[in-house]
Amino acid sequence: MRITCPICGERDRREFYYVGDAVALERPDADAPPEAWHGYIHLRDNPCGVTRDLWYHEQGCAAWLVVTRNTATHEVLGVALASDEKGEAR
Repeated sequence: MRITCPICGERDRREFYYVGDAVALERPDADAPPEAWHGYIHLRDNPCGVTRDLWYHEQGCAAWLVVTRNTATHEVLGVALASDEKGEAR
């Protein structure tokens, strides 16, 4: 898979570190029951189709990116700097 960094251009995905869903997860309160923490830490959606993911350009410019991609085809549909997507990622 190739990801086009808005700063560095097209790169192999091995330069990037996948962080997860670009939609912010709500962290449970410190005194939340174990079930809430289990869900937060271990249970994630694994959708088939178009997703918006957060990636870090670890071996490049150190930019945080929101990558829109199709998990079924591995096609990258769009890439934007996370700082430009703050209000839209939710």
